Amino acid sequence: MAKSIAEINEKIKKGQAVVVTAEEIIGMAKKKGISQAAKEVDVVTTGTFGPMCSSGAYFNVGHTKPRIKLGGGKVYLNDVPAYTGLAAVDIFLGATALPDDDPKNRIYPGEFRYGGGHVIEELVAGKDVRLVATAYGTDCYPRRKLETLINIKDMNEAVLFNVRNAYQNYNVAVNLSDRIIYTYMGVLKPKLGNANYSTSGQLSPLFNDPYYKTIGIGTKIFLGGGIGYVAWQGTQHNPNVLRGDNGVPKRGAGTLAVIGDLKQMESKWLVGTSFLGYGCTLTVGIGVPIPILSEEILRYTLVTDGEIFAPVVDYAESYPQRKPDILAEVSYAELKSGKVKVQGQEVPAASLSSYPGAVEIASILKQWIKKGEFLLTEPVAPLPGVESGIVFKPLEERPIP
Repeated sequence: MAKSIAEINEKIKKGQAVVVTAEEIIGMAKKKGISQAAKEVDVVTTGTFGPMCSSGAYFNVGHTKPRIKLGGGKVYLNDVPAYTGLAAVDIFLGATALPDDDPKNRIYPGEFRYGGGHVIEELVAGKDVRLVATAYGTDCYPRRKLETLINIKDMNEAVLFNVRNAYQNYNVAVNLSDRIIYTYMGVLKPKLGNANYSTSGQLSPLFNDPYYKTIGIGTKIFLGGGIGYVAWQGTQHNPNVLRGDNGVPKRGAGTLAVIGDLKQMESKWLVGTSFLGYGCTLTVGIGVPIPILSEEILRYTLVTDGEIFAPVVDYAESYPQRKPDILAEVSYAELKSGKVKVQGQEVPAASLSSYPGAVEIASILKQWIKKGEFLLTEPVAPLPGVESGIVFKPLEERPIP
């Protein structure tokens, strides 16, 4: 019963496509059987909404009179530094960038109330942002200082470009030490006081396409409330990890680099986020459609939280020292129950990502497709899979002669 994306798009245009979320397909397949569900369903929508640190945006702010060369100079947006190693008025703002006077070197208290992710959120919300710049001046770009308010509607380009999003599984973070620690996985209480995780489980895009059979370079997606695309595999893309019999990775595996027009997005789905004692980031909403091209593809989308397992890692010692120790493997069903068992101890569990947000994203994408407002795209190239031979490499330090 093989289908093509072109055939599915024709059904979408005619308002005849059958679209369900990754939650809904599980019950539907149980009721109707896998073969019948695969014949009836055209698209399964997925979603995730969580902190994604390798995010950012680039802007072309336009030329001043007289002209100024921001490239090579210093630029601050609401006191947050932007990267200027580009052309005259192109800048890049990273989600984790912090003001120069932020208490970066303090372990606690380090509130990190405002960073690059917050600036991106405010720009998307239509707010004015202060741009303060200094430049060295050239014959063709003589101006040396600039202070102005800027707004996203006045920019030539404002593009979200995230080099690593939508991680395919991730660690469950705990703390075995006798002191509280502050991490990108949140505040971890001593002696297994809590366990934090961050993915939407059975709704997460790459759990529903574990071998990247439909998601590839050029795949059209929901990104930050607007339209985006998969631009490349994300950094740290690592398909060759331990997998279950269902193909789902048991460790952090695939990632996506994504891109989209920031002017079309919503601040509801791009939220500046602070981690006490660690830093700032951006919480990003992503939804990916899975075209049901075959019964095999449908089977992958039937994965449930009870069939997805994540490693429990000590962030006090093992993680910072790059030790491979895994304390346990726990299912997302256990995690979502609010408690997991580690070393014989019952540990409260909480998610840094929003499952209700993921459900809403999958539902919005479903409605876009059903209304004919969102057509699927053929990937122009696949993401590197298990056959790629990719090996995730740490940095091995070498002495400088």
